[in-house]
Amino acid sequence: MNYQYLHPRDELALTLARIYRYKMTTTSGGNLSILDENGDMWITPARIDKGTLKPTDIVCVKKDGTIVGLHKPSSEYPFHRAIYNARPDIRAVVHAHPVSLVAFSVSKKIPDTKLIPQTYRWNGTVAFAPYGIPGSEDLGNKIAEKFAAGYDSVVLESHGVCCGGRNLQDAFQRFETLELCCKTEIKARALGEPTFLTEEQLQLESRTGDVRLPTFEYDPEMMTIQEKDLRNQICQFVERGYRQGLLSGSTGTFSVRLDATAFLITPRPLDRFDVQPHEIVMIRDGRCEQGKTPSHAVLSHQAIYDAHPEIRAIINAYPPNSLAFSVCHETIDTRTLPECYIFLREVQLLPFETTFNNYPELVKRVSPRHPAAVLSNNGVMVTGDSLLSAFDKLEVLECSAEAILDSIPIGGHVPMDQQVIEDIIQAFRLEK
Repeated sequence: MNYQYLHPRDELALTLARIYRYKMTTTSGGNLSILDENGDMWITPARIDKGTLKPTDIVCVKKDGTIVGLHKPSSEYPFHRAIYNARPDIRAVVHAHPVSLVAFSVSKKIPDTKLIPQTYRWNGTVAFAPYGIPGSEDLGNKIAEKFAAGYDSVVLESHGVCCGGRNLQDAFQRFETLELCCKTEIKARALGEPTFLTEEQLQLESRTGDVRLPTFEYDPEMMTIQEKDLRNQICQFVERGYRQGLLSGSTGTFSVRLDATAFLITPRPLDRFDVQPHEIVMIRDGRCEQGKTPSHAVLSHQAIYDAHPEIRAIINAYPPNSLAFSVCHETIDTRTLPECYIFLREVQLLPFETTFNNYPELVKRVSPRHPAAVLSNNGVMVTGDSLLSAFDKLEVLECSAEAILDSIPIGGHVPMDQQVIEDIIQAFRLEK
């Protein structure tokens, strides 16, 4: 979706609905704002049900303080104005109470965003603002002080989080990835001790993140029925993955093989909330569709397709339960349910660097025999003979990860014994 063409009232209503739908705020909690080119602030209203908010409910507070709209502006208007006064480069603010960030807020702790590259890239170092009475000038000053010091994301003591950005979607992506970071760390600490990325690893990801391939001219008039179908399949599964919490708006890559020399892959940048078929990128003979930038995972996907003709689809994802294993550098035991072992066999655990610069090791460890891998501090990768097959494996992997984590308070999971595994291999004629 191209948010540049939306009126502030429409973008605010759409984004708040997205926050509420994914349980990142409550009916009465949270407020968003946009500062337009005239210096007028568009802000969500006070005391309106966030689950039914409409564009017509949005309030405009003019630069001179005049209020235009059906309602009063949010009671947190003072801290929105204070942030804009402190940071002229910030043009949008998101404040809400997602559960995992609230856990950090009430624990008076700051999340370390170096769990996975995306959370650090979007948020950098996070600040902590001491408590202030909601709606007060005191609270506004405390928050604005942190933004003035250069922070873009601030945890508020006993009050959730506040994120700013150059536009509303920029602020929202900070907010969403920070909640993913907090959720991951909380789950990981139930499993063990999370490992954080080193500066060297962050630099590796940064250097290899923006892949520039040779290009070729692409004529949509020559598009086959098969290609149209696969482009739409990618969009449908990305949207489904986002809806089910297997991806965030800024994390996850999907690709599917088109033929022996070509595959389709999601682009970069991309908001997984709304993906359109024309945005998907074709890669043919190592060259990229002109005018587009493929996902940073394109080279690792290319290596797998080249090495394993049977693999027809690949997904990189960042579901929170699997991420807990990823940041603890633990593999996910598939001996939980017969379905899990049949679909995934033994899940591989790969070092962080593997998908960036060690493709020979990657294609040896990820194969039709081993279709899933936990990537240390970088989510999971699953493969299949179709997008449906790969997506199914992703769901099963996340289900197993969640079941193992949920079993910890009640004594921990007991894996199926070796005889059960042998019976499954024989009954379903699995390759040994």
